[in-house]
Amino acid sequence: MEIIAVAAVGENGVIGSGDELPWHLPHESRRYRERVADDTVVLGRKTFEMFEELPGARQLVLSRSERSFEAETATHAASVDAAIDLARERGDPVLYVLGGAGVYEAFLPRYDRMLLSRVDGEYEGDATFPAFDREAWTLVDETPYDGYTLETWEPAA
Repeated sequence: MEIIAVAAVGENGVIGSGDELPWHLPHESRRYRERVADDTVVLGRKTFEMFEELPGARQLVLSRSERSFEAETATHAASVDAAIDLARERGDPVLYVLGGAGVYEAFLPRYDRMLLSRVDGEYEGDATFPAFDREAWTLVDETPYDGYTLETWEPAA
């Protein structure tokens, strides 16, 4: 199973402000949703609660406390290992990590790839994507779009 981070990140590392994105890029949000639409995603409880329309076909909600959810597609996961085990048990070929900041950081050592939409500009916010060792990662692709560049990172060989 491949574990992939998907995040929109300002040039200064900001990924969010409260329960909102600090930028308005509907075409980036559509691309993001299309990418994960048929797959399992993992996200923290606060990030999960931000969505009116849930991303992905199935959601693993990382939370320290046991929870149940109204959405039939959502399942509680108590830890990173528990989320990975649940996805593997279901035979998921990919697990997309969708945040927030703490969840991105917790999964960082496990990523097979990171897909980062590098949003043009610096933004005010209270959540950032975790710093990662650029020596340990290789930027393998950059695709420019209006307002952002999609970067594909893979572990260095």
